[in-house]
Amino acid sequence: MRFRPGTVAPVLFLMAVPMLGAFSAIGAQTNAPAAPKTAIMLTQVAEGLERPWGLQFLPDGRYLVTELPGRLRVVGKDGSLGAPITGVPEVYAKNQGGLLDVALAPDYIDSGTIFLSFSQLRGNGASATAVARGKLTLDGASGKLTDVKVIFQQEPPVPGSDRHFGSRIVVTPDGNLFVTTGDRGDRPDEAQNPASTIGKVLYITQDGKPALPSPAGEGWNPLVWSIGHRSVQGAAYDADKGVLWTVEHGPQGGDELNLTEKGKNYGWPVITYGIDYSGAKIGDGVQEKEGLEQPVYHWTPSIAVSGVLLYTGDLFPEWKGNLLAGALKYMQVQRLVIEDGKVVQHEVVADDIGQRVRDVRQGPDGAVYLLTDERNGRIVRMEPAATE
Repeated sequence: MRFRPGTVAPVLFLMAVPMLGAFSAIGAQTNAPAAPKTAIMLTQVAEGLERPWGLQFLPDGRYLVTELPGRLRVVGKDGSLGAPITGVPEVYAKNQGGLLDVALAPDYIDSGTIFLSFSQLRGNGASATAVARGKLTLDGASGKLTDVKVIFQQEPPVPGSDRHFGSRIVVTPDGNLFVTTGDRGDRPDEAQNPASTIGKVLYITQDGKPALPSPAGEGWNPLVWSIGHRSVQGAAYDADKGVLWTVEHGPQGGDELNLTEKGKNYGWPVITYGIDYSGAKIGDGVQEKEGLEQPVYHWTPSIAVSGVLLYTGDLFPEWKGNLLAGALKYMQVQRLVIEDGKVVQHEVVADDIGQRVRDVRQGPDGAVYLLTDERNGRIVRMEPAATE
């Protein structure tokens, strides 16, 4: 079923440190049993966004959206697009690079502080993932970003690569940030180097300093939370349980859902459930190895997993505690039912909506909002279908 623009479509488809470690991965799983089908309705909220990447809700219910070419916009509740916000850092907008995620500080109402992740040109053709902090001041549908400070720069920068930047930002209740980075495509072995920030999940303060009181492991960069990641495209923090869920792209096969714990190694590129696009093996050509973490769940073949949401709302009460993951390749959203750290059921809740799903967010009304990564990108609202 394709979502048609401008329509409503009812669809029925057959310095505190987080206390991560409440669950443990129980082997790698794929193709979980089918969950009961959910009747949903999709409604277009806005269109005309150019390759939107990150979505957040402002306190007044409007939307704050990044566009890959380097624009940050406010989108009205009526779907109107505001003028690009001034003061946004210059981005390296090429292929997978550009303006990526956006997040609001816990004290945003008082401080106006937001965080942006982006790909940054670093000289001599090298680029890297970066994170900036700034103060957002809005004047109607327009606004400006001031007091901008780059608080993180991925090291080392990589020359000639325009892919695998990551990058999601998750702000924890205490105000610290999880930041995800990619392996940059041409430097996969760096994901295994704990001293670098390539192919990692980081845990930093709002000033970019280490949020951990001491490094997570011997020889580890003090900013690094976990290692062995290819390109983390989605992250969701469960504040009640103190756990961080991440999803990342595999190569040809082997997209992963990980329960991402401090000091753990998630294997890339030594182990993977995927193969190279040439058909060759990757790393050691194995799927398991002692000392390397297994994903909680993997998608083989790949769905090109994107944003991930831990649902906590009341609009879909049966979804509470479930994960909702977007898919670029299949233009869909998948629901994963989690019990004791294991995926026990799976449902495709929005199948082939006609555009690549880049981000998945829960709105203040409990509805689920999708951001589609297209040249005419959209915000789409997902809610329960009316029953007779």
